[in-house]
Amino acid sequence: MQDDHGQPLVSAFNKALRQGRGVDELIGLCKGIISDGVANEAEAQFLLSWLMANREIANEWPANVVYDRVARMLDDGRLSDDEEGELVGLLLQMTGGNPANFGALSLATRLPLNDPPPTIEIPGRRFCLTGKFLHGTRSQCSAELIQRGGMVIPGVVRDLDYLVIGVVGSRDWMHSTHGTKIQKAVEYRDRGIAVQIVDEQNLVRSLGR
Repeated sequence: MQDDHGQPLVSAFNKALRQGRGVDELIGLCKGIISDGVANEAEAQFLLSWLMANREIANEWPANVVYDRVARMLDDGRLSDDEEGELVGLLLQMTGGNPANFGALSLATRLPLNDPPPTIEIPGRRFCLTGKFLHGTRSQCSAELIQRGGMVIPGVVRDLDYLVIGVVGSRDWMHSTHGTKIQKAVEYRDRGIAVQIVDEQNLVRSLGR
């Protein structure tokens, strides 16, 4: 239902819409800052100020990761040369990098990947795939996993072993860099549930290609 101004009456729905728009705006800011391949103190200060002004999303993934790390970098009021490099790395993780290098419109975030990347065990393990894969289609990757004794399921569940993220962002994702599967896997992992989040390259190495 909506009020006289056409706005949803359910506050939870309103909050979800605001958070969605906020995450999209944050992704856009990060892409803008990193578009020239560098990040300076003024840009870091602007990013931190934006996050502080948008605390409703600053406490939610992925904004909370960016907020915590940028706040720590600027804890002394300045951004050192080493911290500039760290900020560039953070924004590249957040946005996935330059999509033009892959002939894509957007890349998948690398922010949630397990670090260091785990050795993937395939037989008897449960996999879920998301995003667009460059090393064959998603169905081809699924078929190879099944041939090697793995199980491929359509969604993220508590007993999932691996969420594999393709390099290129999916047009079906909620945001340009990630979708609900990635969000859910991060939430599970943050709660101590042992789902591992890996990228396409890690899977390709494990398949022995």
